[in-house]
Amino acid sequence: MKEYKTNSYEETVALGVQLASKLPKGSVIAYLGGLGMGKTAFTTGLAKGLLIDCDVSSPTFAICNTYIGELNTLYHFDMYRVDGWDDLYSTGFFDFLETDAYIAVEWSENVYGALPEDTCIVEIAKTDDNSRTFKIYKKSEVEE
Repeated sequence: MKEYKTNSYEETVALGVQLASKLPKGSVIAYLGGLGMGKTAFTTGLAKGLLIDCDVSSPTFAICNTYIGELNTLYHFDMYRVDGWDDLYSTGFFDFLETDAYIAVEWSENVYGALPEDTCIVEIAKTDDNSRTFKIYKKSEVEE
């Protein structure tokens, strides 16, 4: 597990860029953290790091936003309103796992059991108004 601290939106975006450079194609990145933690800011950095030029927004109502670059595709899911396996299947989530696209999942605690073992977990905690602590690890590191 690695731990990072950011003190601004820009630093959170930069951390997302840094992580993107280390991820293999087809990676799933799952966020743990409540409202206002910086999940969308981190995803903005992830997209930039994957050389995807786009405006990232929270997919709260769409459930999935798609960002396409010349080399990479990023699917950005919001699982806040997903309640059970039937809802999860209806999002197409499992179909996206069969691609080489990157997948970022907000509110991943709602679908944690469906995440692949090699999922990159990004756990975010607010330390004050502008500062965040990020713990980054593989899902398999915490399971017995």
